[in-house]
Amino acid sequence: QTNMQDLLQGFFFADARTKVEFGGAGEITGVVTATDDYTAASGLDAFVVGDLVFAAGFTDNANNGLRVVSAATATALTVGENLVDETPGAAATLVRVGVVTDVGDLEVDVTGALPALTSTTLDFTTLGLVPGEWVYIGGDDTGNGFTNAANNGFARVKSIAATVLTLDKTETTMVTEAGAAQSVELYFGRVLKNETGTDIVRRTYQLERTLGAPDDASPANVQAEYITGAVPGEFTLNVPTADKMTASLAFVGADNETVDGPTSLKTGTRPALLEADAFNTSSDFARIKLAIVNATDAAPDPLFAFVTELTLSINNNVSPNKAVGVLGAFEVTSGTFEVGGDLTAYFANVASVQAVRDNSDITLDMHMVKANAGVTIDVPLITLGDGRPAVEQDEPITLPLNMAAATGAKIDPNMDHTLLMVFWDYLPDRAG
Repeated sequence: QTNMQDLLQGFFFADARTKVEFGGAGEITGVVTATDDYTAASGLDAFVVGDLVFAAGFTDNANNGLRVVSAATATALTVGENLVDETPGAAATLVRVGVVTDVGDLEVDVTGALPALTSTTLDFTTLGLVPGEWVYIGGDDTGNGFTNAANNGFARVKSIAATVLTLDKTETTMVTEAGAAQSVELYFGRVLKNETGTDIVRRTYQLERTLGAPDDASPANVQAEYITGAVPGEFTLNVPTADKMTASLAFVGADNETVDGPTSLKTGTRPALLEADAFNTSSDFARIKLAIVNATDAAPDPLFAFVTELTLSINNNVSPNKAVGVLGAFEVTSGTFEVGGDLTAYFANVASVQAVRDNSDITLDMHMVKANAGVTIDVPLITLGDGRPAVEQDEPITLPLNMAAATGAKIDPNMDHTLLMVFWDYLPDRAG
């Protein structure tokens, strides 16, 4: 994800994603006590009563999982679930993943052009949400979601006010509902989106490639090559049919250096690869939708029902700056940030073909969910190309499309990004 931050030319993590780490040098240390508290030297007052907190990395599994904050001080976080005493290791973390609203407080109002969540006690501006971000409405337990199923699920935040959270791109058409006896859970994740101007953050890396020992007599003398001044250039996400999702990341470097065996490898941080479950394109997609942008319909009809394959690409248009008398490059320049891709869908009707012909404003979102975690990718505004139905004897008609994205500022000045991702540390079972 660090390199994704660079690819998105600056990054933004919303304040709602409070995170506390336990153990390890320079981090908060703490213990879990029999009084059902997570304790630490400081920092736990970043959480507030009603927060949904996901605990992970604790040695005793009883201390991991979704927790509801019932009290918080700088040194103690009280939860309603039973805990077991332990001294956490460096991998233990607490992350704010949502809030539980008061009974009967959250309501659905559909009297405006777009549906909205309304509240009298919860101040939506305190959640750290941003326009274009996605939320998930509803928990797994009875009473932790709206009674009408149409009001639960993924939804994109259109605007935020103290007592009103306006939504678009909902899963289905929402209906008016008073919270009644429901204590609705509202989930959110960590947001990553491209920025502009002074908000752009740029990093360079040194990439190390070890080349083995020069001979059998000196097995400890490891040789290596270093690509210096490397900047992430291209990212490609491949979503094939009935397979794993794969991603590739390419860098553009300024120069390279080598280290012979007797000379030690360079000092520096070598991040360990994190093991994680792969996303399967058959079973781990909660939703993928391509639709025409509609300012008054939060759930417009999709342009297709099923996709056979999709490729999404990010390109920073990076190029090395070369000069006379310089071996390699003296700097690397990032160009225009571009998002594009291709997809093939089963043809349903001529609406998608007409959308290409009309150069309609299109929006794309997809949600991958696995083991109560997930990733959302939202492209607020794209134009489609190609769109010529592929007709073959004895085969279903398919529709190949290519996509070119633009900033969403045309839709809403507060959505001036080209691509936004949400990394969900926790999602309820129903999200999958």
